[in-house]
Amino acid sequence: MKKLIAMICVVSWAGFWAFGYLALSAQDFDSGQVMLAALLAFVGMVSGVFAYMWLARTYPDNYRRATPSA
Repeated sequence: MKKLIAMICVVSWAGFWAFGYLALSAQDFDSGQVMLAALLAFVGMVSGVFAYMWLARTYPDNYRRATPSA
């Protein structure tokens, strides 16, 4: 389950960056295409945040900041 959520997190953030770039750099697209790209970027961001938060809360030891040992 951990690997599945991690894959969802990676794919969601990749979709966020890809569709966000399309929405921001669109010049010859009509407004419907830009709105769809922005909506898909938003969905990617929300699902990426939720997947990351699920991983960080379920497995907190793996996401702690490294501390130097004595």
